[in-house]
Amino acid sequence: MLPLFLALRGRRVVVVGAGPVAASKLDALLTAGAVVTVIAPEVRPEIEHRAVTIVRRAFADADLDGAWLVVAAAPPDVNRQVGLAAEARRVFVNAVDDPAHATAYMGSIVRRDGVTVAISTDGRAPALAGLLREALDNWLPVELDEWMRAADSARRDWREHGVPMERRRPLLLDRLNKLYEDRPMPSGPEKH
Repeated sequence: MLPLFLALRGRRVVVVGAGPVAASKLDALLTAGAVVTVIAPEVRPEIEHRAVTIVRRAFADADLDGAWLVVAAAPPDVNRQVGLAAEARRVFVNAVDDPAHATAYMGSIVRRDGVTVAISTDGRAPALAGLLREALDNWLPVELDEWMRAADSARRDWREHGVPMERRRPLLLDRLNKLYEDRPMPSGPEKH
């Protein structure tokens, strides 16, 4: 698998199915700015009130024309049809809980202060990916926003001064360490 982050802002994404699983995928797609079309004969109320286009009917292969990505959250026979139509159009398909019909997997995601970490189990163990996401979220530093500001500033400096890529990581580590130089050390319980 090639881990990859997709820029979906303004791009058409098709969601086939409109049950609870499809509903659970909408937040990530809409947050990414995708233009989402949901196709299903029946649509759950929580989807009807979302900023999506709804097409109330069975899936047709032509529904994927012009799509950048498709989420198949339907019964396995429909997911198989979606997978074949997607393959013919060279469109990646995330077949929810159906890895045999998928060519893309949405991982568990931690987003904080401009940092995004995604965890994938290649579609084999979504619950494990969720547990790992929770652990990573707790492990990330509280001052991550300061780290991002320092990294942004450093990158501007490096580009202005032509600092080669291979020298940047140690320089960033030095800059991040400096964030802590003037801070008081945490004290333990006082002894009497």
